[in-house]
Amino acid sequence: MKVLLDTQIFLWFVADAPHLTKKMRTMIDDADEVFVSAASIWEATIKSAWGKLDADPEALVAAIGESGFVELPVRAAHAAAVAGLPRHHRDPFDRLLVAQAVSEPLHLATADRALRRYSAELVQVF
Repeated sequence: MKVLLDTQIFLWFVADAPHLTKKMRTMIDDADEVFVSAASIWEATIKSAWGKLDADPEALVAAIGESGFVELPVRAAHAAAVAGLPRHHRDPFDRLLVAQAVSEPLHLATADRALRRYSAELVQVF
């Protein structure tokens, strides 16, 4: 299985946060490939600048490779795919991650239950 981590799950993984459940850790460990979107780094950078998040964007970039994950660039096709998504969620970063998961295809690992409305098969909520 190929997995795309949403921003929160990636941050929890990097911080070794207790919020990351055993089930999620197992999914990450058992995945054939784990991807982190450039959109997640962008989101963390913006939220850090606004004072909503304490994260070092350079450290997050380094953590992708150090974790053995694969960086997923944001492609024009990903951005265009957002237009075809139902309006189940308003957050533009989450919508882009869903579009990437649909386009690639990848299983999106998230803690956001609202994203499950896009596809119970595609979105894995933990």
